[in-house]
Amino acid sequence: MGDREAKRAELLEAAASVIAQEGYTHTSLRKVAQRAGCTTGSVTYYFANKEELVIAVTESRFDGFDAMLETDQGRPDIKAILERWLARTTNDPEFWPVMSQLLTHARYEPALATVIEQRYARHRDSLASLLATGQAQGPVRDDIPADLLADQLAALCDGWMMMLPIEPDRFTPDRVQALLDAAITLITPSPGTSSTSGG
Repeated sequence: MGDREAKRAELLEAAASVIAQEGYTHTSLRKVAQRAGCTTGSVTYYFANKEELVIAVTESRFDGFDAMLETDQGRPDIKAILERWLARTTNDPEFWPVMSQLLTHARYEPALATVIEQRYARHRDSLASLLATGQAQGPVRDDIPADLLADQLAALCDGWMMMLPIEPDRFTPDRVQALLDAAITLITPSPGTSSTSGG
């Protein structure tokens, strides 16, 4: 069982690499097999066709998004979550190129669009839940609903992830820290106001 899961994960990484480097359109089971150093038959043993493989890649990428939200449920650390979001792009330069290809082609492939819609909604709901906990405890402003704050933070982070690979020189460590601090300032209650006052 462990070998099977390891091989499947290896094929998903190979597929992600092909998508990132050659684009979605040029990705094929044959190229994934070559990247993984195996036969096309080995790929089709795990994935019947390209659509099934791409959906599995998408699911694995969203598993990574979900892992970013892991935090102490007693007191969610939103800044740590945002740091992980940025680190994902910094530490895995293929992460956003893969996601951008998947998002672009989802427009034309309903099965892929459905997976992305469902997983992104689940991710936003989890983030909103963490923010709601932060609102109840005080460190997150409560004059804006948690689901709207979750949409705003997700949009900010998606924007950073999209531009960081394109403009790496602009995202210096100091600037990244300033962006994180600014995002936290945006969701922190204004000085002198009570977060539990309802506005």
